[in-house]
Amino acid sequence: MELTPSAYTDTFCRDNLPPVDSWPDMPILLPELHYPERLNCAVELLDTTIARRGADRPCLLGTDGTSWSYGELRDRADRIAAALTDDLGLVPGNRVLLLGPNNPDLVACWFGVLRAGGVVVACMPLLRAGELRTVARIAKVGLALVDHRFTAEFDVAAIDGMRVVGYGGGDGDASDPSGLDALAAAHDPGRAPVDTAADDVALLAFTSGTTGIPKATMHFHRDVLAICDTFSAHLLRPEPDDVFVGTPPLAFTFGLGGLVLFPLRVGASTLLVEKASPPQLLDHIAHHQVTICFTSPTAYRAMLATGRSADLAKLRRCVSAGEHLPASVWQSFYDATGVRIIDGIGSTEMLHIFVSAADDDIRPGATGKAVPGYVATVLDADGNEVPDGEPGRLAVKGPTGCRYLADERQAVYVQHGWNVTGDTYIRDEDGYLHYQARSDDMIISSGYNIAGPEVEEALLAHPDVAECGVIGTPDEARGSLVTAFVVLADGARGDEAKAKELQDFVKATIAPYKYPRRIEFVASMPRTESGKLQRFRLRELVG
Repeated sequence: MELTPSAYTDTFCRDNLPPVDSWPDMPILLPELHYPERLNCAVELLDTTIARRGADRPCLLGTDGTSWSYGELRDRADRIAAALTDDLGLVPGNRVLLLGPNNPDLVACWFGVLRAGGVVVACMPLLRAGELRTVARIAKVGLALVDHRFTAEFDVAAIDGMRVVGYGGGDGDASDPSGLDALAAAHDPGRAPVDTAADDVALLAFTSGTTGIPKATMHFHRDVLAICDTFSAHLLRPEPDDVFVGTPPLAFTFGLGGLVLFPLRVGASTLLVEKASPPQLLDHIAHHQVTICFTSPTAYRAMLATGRSADLAKLRRCVSAGEHLPASVWQSFYDATGVRIIDGIGSTEMLHIFVSAADDDIRPGATGKAVPGYVATVLDADGNEVPDGEPGRLAVKGPTGCRYLADERQAVYVQHGWNVTGDTYIRDEDGYLHYQARSDDMIISSGYNIAGPEVEEALLAHPDVAECGVIGTPDEARGSLVTAFVVLADGARGDEAKAKELQDFVKATIAPYKYPRRIEFVASMPRTESGKLQRFRLRELVG
C-alpha cells in the first residue's frame, strides 16, 4: 500500500506506523468510502456542513446555557489554529495533548489542532501524573491544551519539554497573555486549514486501560469520516434537527463519535455534559428535548431505576456500547420508553462500532451483524472460520483497522488480515453475532466453558443487585472458580444468607453449573472513565 504524500513536517507518526504488511485488510465496500487523497476531516465536519446547512445552525450546547453555532465553532477553532501555529510553534505533524471534560472549549481545541495540521492526543480528564507521563513518552508530545481546572496534575507530572497551556478560565484566563483564550482572541478567524492527506494521522487514541497496559492507536483523517459514513449513516441515521447527549468522555472514541463526529456530519446539535449522574442526565434530556443518547448499559439501567421514564419522551435513538448490553436491560428500557436501544461492539483500535443492529433488525441479547462497510466472522485459534453455533474469536475487516504506534502487540490484534478483537462470540444460523465474553475472560471450571457476562446478566436480574462483575479465580480442584463481585442495591445486606440467595437465583436462571461458587460484596466496581469494567482490578482483589 502506497501512502499519499504527507502534509506533515514532523514525520513522527508516519515513521512509527506499523509495517504495511502487518496492517489488516481494509476492503472498501461502499462507494461513499472512497475519499479524495487530500482531506482534512475538521474541514469536512465544519466547512462542508456549513456550506450545506448554514453557519447559524446551533451546534454545541452547554448545560450552563452556552450555545455555539456552527459558524462560531469554526471561528473559535480558526483562532486556536492560528495561536497554535504563530504563538506556540506548532508545525504540521506535532502531537497536541488535549485534556478536559466534555464542553464546547474542548471541542474547539480538537478542531483547532486538526485545522493547524496537528495530531490530537485526547486524554481522559482524570488521568494522574504517572499516566500523563506514559502518554507523553509514547506519543512524544511537547504541547498540552488543558482545561484550567486540570492543570495541577501536570505540575506533579513535571514532564520534560512539555508546555502546558490552559483554556476555558473565563475572564481571568483571558487576561493571562499566556493562556489559550488570550492567545486565540488576538487572532482573526479565516486562517486556511492545513491541506492534510486523507491518510495523514489525525488522532492518536489510547486504549482505555481494561488490561492496565495502554496502547496508542493511529487513525487517519479518512477514518474519522468513515465511522460517520458507516455506523452513523446506515444504522443511527441522525437528522439535522436531532439533539445529541451522552456520558462518554470525548477521549473515548465511542464518545467522540457519538457526541461530536456524528452530529456534526449531518448538521445536528450536541449537548455536552461535563459530568452527570443518571438523574442529572434525565434532567438534561428532558430540559433540552434530547432525541439521541449515547451511554453505557449501566447508565440505562440506572435511569430506569429512577422511575422517571416520562422524562425520556423525546428520545428516538439510544446507543449502548463499551460493555455487553444484557437482554433484560434492553427489554426493560423498551417496555418503559418504546425505544429500542441500539447495541454495538466497537474498539479503540477500530475507532467505533463495527457490529450492531437497529430498529426491526434488533434481536435482544444479540449484538447484531457487521455494520454496512464491514465484514465480520468467528475464527478458531488457527484462523479458520468456526461453524455457526460454536464459540470462537470475533474477527472484523472494514475501512478502519488496527495500527498501533510502534507496538509489538500489532501481531496479536491483526492476524490473517483480520482485526481479532479479543472477544468470544457465537454466530447463529441467521448470521447474528452473540457476545460470550472477552476471550481472556472465559472461565474454564471443571471442564466447563463459562462466560462471565452470562453469569453477570443472571445476577443483574435479581432486584437486590445494582452492579456486578464475574471472573475466574484459581482453584486447585476446579481449575477456576466462578467468582462474583456484587454491589448491592440500597437497603440490601451482604451476608451469607444473601450470597446463598443469589447463588440459588442464578441456578434457577441459567445452567446450575455456571453459578458463582464465591460471592464477594463490594461497595463499588472498578471501571475506566469510559465506564468499562476493569476485570484485572477484580483479580487483584483476590491476589
